[in-house]
Amino acid sequence: MVLVAMSGGVDSSVAAALLKEEGYEVHGAHMLCWDGCENNGDKQDAMSVAARLEIPFYTFDFRKEYKKSVYEYMVREYKAGRTPNPDVMCNKTIKFGIFLDRALAMGFDFIATGHYVRREQATHSGGPPQRDRREAEGFLSREKPVSSGVCGLREAHDKSKDQSYFLWTLTQDQLKHSLFPVGNYLKSEVREIAKKFGLPNAAKKDSQGLCFVGKVDFAEFIREALPKNPGIVVDSTGKKIGEHDGAHFYTLGQRHGLNIGGTAEPLYIAEKQAKTNTLVVARGNSDPILFKKELCAENVHWIAEPPAKYPLAVLARIRYRQPLQKCVLQSDYSVIFDNPQKAVTPGQSVVFYVPSEALTKEGLQMLGGAIIK
Repeated sequence: MVLVAMSGGVDSSVAAALLKEEGYEVHGAHMLCWDGCENNGDKQDAMSVAARLEIPFYTFDFRKEYKKSVYEYMVREYKAGRTPNPDVMCNKTIKFGIFLDRALAMGFDFIATGHYVRREQATHSGGPPQRDRREAEGFLSREKPVSSGVCGLREAHDKSKDQSYFLWTLTQDQLKHSLFPVGNYLKSEVREIAKKFGLPNAAKKDSQGLCFVGKVDFAEFIREALPKNPGIVVDSTGKKIGEHDGAHFYTLGQRHGLNIGGTAEPLYIAEKQAKTNTLVVARGNSDPILFKKELCAENVHWIAEPPAKYPLAVLARIRYRQPLQKCVLQSDYSVIFDNPQKAVTPGQSVVFYVPSEALTKEGLQMLGGAIIK
């Protein structure tokens, strides 16, 4: 039995349809994680799809858990001068945390989501991922339950939609109980499948913004959660050029919101000095102070086994949809890039992939990730 996390969007809806088509006993569930989310129509869309597919449907109220695990985490990180990634934390603690726990307690064997990512079983511990035979034969969901062996994750077939970046915290136990049916499809194909099944949300626009909350003004969001804490703004030489109302309200690389005029070039946030509550700005988009060739990582997690030796040549990205960058991971978890990276942001994720020279046509394997210090 599979419990599908149905957000109301087309991706999770197609995931449910594909799994049912392949013969799984499919149930759907919608998670309420934020006050007011019941009024945005997503729950109703999920219910309509479940009715169309003739599958049982549940609603789980996780608002209390979301507030503690995701919202309060965000506030703590911003207060400490870091920039958190709520989608990573939401996947770790909500979708593949309490949602998976609830599903298993209810007797389900697997959960499924609409994430664009591919999960595979390794041929042996630490070995390369193995292509699912059923994928080659054209089965619809192209998903294979894994009961033993090591699970791996690799990029989605649709590189523009790949969401592996947000899933680097997943454990082997979570992966063995998880299915990602749309990972082998292009987004355009997913919409066509939705039309084929007559799903009522086939043309629904993709959701954007904060996980389970939707599109929000982050500046306003944080200003409502944290008090003002005025400080100074300096340039790369240390010269004071203005004032701010709280360093925690700003993110590295940010251009707008400083309200400092009279400069020949646009100003970008380059550093946040938490101890002195000082913002350091770069003059122009190419100011060297914006770029770093090295970062330090913490809370490292590997999808399968950790590397056998260091240094390790990998590809990495430090933000979602950033082109992958060549780098070397050292044993102390410092990451040295071939080329300097813009706006390396503490609190964000750095995610590692198999180097290009080891690739096959099946795509990049996601090895794991860490938090940027």
